[in-house]
Amino acid sequence: MCSVTGDSLPASGGGGGQLVEWHNPLDNKLLACLPDAEWQRWKPQLERVDLPLGKVLYESGAQQDFVYFPTSAIVSLLYVLEDGSSAEIAVVGLEGLVGVSVFMGGGSTPSHAVVQSAGEGYRLRANAFLGEFELSSAVSHLVLRYTQALITQMSQTAVCNRHHSLEKQFGRWLLLSLDRLPGNEVVMTQELISNMLGVRREGVTEAALKLQAAGIIHYARGHIWVLDRPALEHRACECYRVVKQEYDRLLPAVEAI
Repeated sequence: MCSVTGDSLPASGGGGGQLVEWHNPLDNKLLACLPDAEWQRWKPQLERVDLPLGKVLYESGAQQDFVYFPTSAIVSLLYVLEDGSSAEIAVVGLEGLVGVSVFMGGGSTPSHAVVQSAGEGYRLRANAFLGEFELSSAVSHLVLRYTQALITQMSQTAVCNRHHSLEKQFGRWLLLSLDRLPGNEVVMTQELISNMLGVRREGVTEAALKLQAAGIIHYARGHIWVLDRPALEHRACECYRVVKQEYDRLLPAVEAI
């Protein structure tokens, strides 16, 4: 079990070099699970970054210069077709990292990485991360287990999109987002959700209204509040449970001190 300490990194703010304290980098569960020797090497190299809604972290086929560790943002991994339509294949938040192709040997990927829920994170230069991956067996084992969990999410998303109703897909998407946020609120317009799921906006509206009528969520002006999570889990398909169990199995739990 990993322990999270209150060891935050300062970042330079505007106005006279004043230091501003941001989210603790150890809010990211992978960073929190680094052994102390590795953490001490990484700490001075981590750079705090704002991750506003819609920010593109990498594009299809582009060389990836950084690996990102979200702390309060959610990043969507998307495939975009020639006609401009898109579909989400996975989400990444405080449980993981963005940029697995850096250490998997490809250096690039045909997917896009776009911030779907604004927040903050930290980044490490790709060459520094690759050096740590090759140097430390603890780092390589940790991130490869994470990658296996991420592949499970991608595979299950493909199955879900093919075989399950939009309402069940929407429930799965909401639950995965909630797991990566501190509260019960998801800030996301129906248009953005429809782009993520690769469906028509009217379908998202219908699915949201059904869940709202059942008292499971409340939706207003791009904000979704989950009022009854157990009921949402019951209404969602088994894909969410499969993905959640795999993340829990492969990644260490994080205990706050």
